Amino acid sequence: MKLRRILSYGIMCIGMPLAAYGGAMLFENKQAAWVSMCIAVLACIPFFLRFEKKRNNTARVVIIAVMVALSVVGRIVFTALPGFKPVTALIVLTAMYFGSEAGFLTGALTAVISNFYFGQGLWTPIQMFVWGFIGLLAGVFASPLKRSRIALLIGALLSGVLFSLLMDVWTVLWADGTFRIARYLTAVTASGYFTLVYALSNAVFLLLLKPPIGAVLDRIRIKFKL
Repeated sequence: MKLRRILSYGIMCIGMPLAAYGGAMLFENKQAAWVSMCIAVLACIPFFLRFEKKRNNTARVVIIAVMVALSVVGRIVFTALPGFKPVTALIVLTAMYFGSEAGFLTGALTAVISNFYFGQGLWTPIQMFVWGFIGLLAGVFASPLKRSRIALLIGALLSGVLFSLLMDVWTVLWADGTFRIARYLTAVTASGYFTLVYALSNAVFLLLLKPPIGAVLDRIRIKFKL
């Protein structure tokens, strides 16, 4: 189990960003679908490494599929409100009750599936990693997030800021393949309003959705011994 956990975190924290960056730097935009497929496969590996030969694993897969579907629909429904979406909240909730690997997979699949509506490109693998990484962190800090509304609020705000900061790294690299701190600070400043709206929306959705959805996920987790 320890070896599987180390391998899982290695794939999520090292393999995924390297694949996303390498794909973005080496391939043209028309190869974005292949890069996204590679990232999706990598995102699945840590999740299935945690599997054991038990029937309740089927229920686990179904729950993740439902959470991905809710995240995708939530992103599409709130298209008219840029930055104000329940995606991160649903990813965080998944990770809180089913672990980092489940949160990472939910985030990655939400990005690639929803972008069939919003448009695929080399930004898709980056979004897959960033949303997945937020799910990973939510799983790591699941205990305080479930116990304290203050911790949940802080986590929601920080996840919005983290998403924007990491995506701005991609914005800078996309220009000419090099990272320039001055350009990065400009990008962060320019996206300040989006970051604020997104962070606040995460807080609103998490505080509203945790009582009903969290209770259901916890009941399912206990019932099926997940």
